[in-house]
Amino acid sequence: MESSSDARSADERSARELRQELAKRTASNAEDWFLVFKARYGMQLVFDALRELYGPGSACTQLYTCCTAVDPILAAGLTPAYGDVQRETIMLDPSTMPLASDTRAVMMQHTFGLIDSEASAALAARTRKESQALLVEDSAHCVTRMATDDQGRPLADISVHSFGVEKILPTRFGGAIWVNPQLSASAPEYNRLLRSRLASLPRPGKRLDMVTRMYINENRVLGRLPGGAGPRMRSWLTRVGLYEPPIAKVEQRGGLGYAPMAPTSWMETTILRSLHALEANESARAGVVSRFRESLKGSDAVAVPRQVMAGEAQPLLRFPIFAESTERAEGIIAALRDAGVYAERWYRPELFPGVENPDAYHVPHDRSHLQVTDELVAGAVSLPTDLNQNQISAAISVVTR
Repeated sequence: MESSSDARSADERSARELRQELAKRTASNAEDWFLVFKARYGMQLVFDALRELYGPGSACTQLYTCCTAVDPILAAGLTPAYGDVQRETIMLDPSTMPLASDTRAVMMQHTFGLIDSEASAALAARTRKESQALLVEDSAHCVTRMATDDQGRPLADISVHSFGVEKILPTRFGGAIWVNPQLSASAPEYNRLLRSRLASLPRPGKRLDMVTRMYINENRVLGRLPGGAGPRMRSWLTRVGLYEPPIAKVEQRGGLGYAPMAPTSWMETTILRSLHALEANESARAGVVSRFRESLKGSDAVAVPRQVMAGEAQPLLRFPIFAESTERAEGIIAALRDAGVYAERWYRPELFPGVENPDAYHVPHDRSHLQVTDELVAGAVSLPTDLNQNQISAAISVVTR
């Protein structure tokens, strides 16, 4: 029978090996990586420490995102302030982000895993020129990939990576926070507080350990139930604590489901195993992106962000296309699903999959400065990039016709 000391030793070993792997893949130091149960809880600690040290204020972000990217801001007692996105990169437009004297953070989101060095550098430059805000990189869609400057140095103060549901790795749970070592000089008190809290997170209890291990098989069974039985059973399992949903109801109301936690040892081992297959995963996705780019180049059927089509094909989580209207977008999604390609409407509605009370998220009533966001939300269609050759051909056929 395994002793408690043996279990602790195994836990420490799995965490250490995962941090070392993350460091190796990013040319960074293992001591700057911290593991979390879900990326959103790590983000909460980032914002908690900002509010505790510097007081209430705002965090600049975008509406073309998931609600769980904004929930940590609200949970920490900060106020989200929304700027428009760039049509070419789908990231926060530096010229529209509402910087103020009390801006505590600026979010640099690499939507669908699209990293644009020039746009990222411009966002970082304005942030540092006009504010004391922390630059937080949302790399949830691009594991171990970060925006860097001309010398290859990371631009962000904090980089957030997710291994959760609907992400690059098939691990379903887990996340990591990278803390820039330069913070020890530029914000020493914040650096000490954040690192201390990230390093002392408790492990989940036995229930969460069990339900996270069951997640994939639960979905397989629930997906085979006839009619509406699957969703009803999933709701019941969630209520009794036997199913961990990708987005909980409380997370559509501006809250988070749990206090921040570390991952389980099983999650860390699963993530590490998946990271060893990351090159093949990314290569396959980049190949699918290349096929889509070749087929949709010059197309007038849909619009594709310019940076998606530029340079070397990136291993995107989703290939974004935008129709001229919501009606056309929904028609494309329906046709793709009929053809066996499970296209999504990320992110329609904004703060996907939608929130119960937009006012609780401080969504502005005057949207005159959010024109690009509104247009992209209206026509959004996102194509999966984990497709076989038949599915790729089917997707191209549907979209081009």
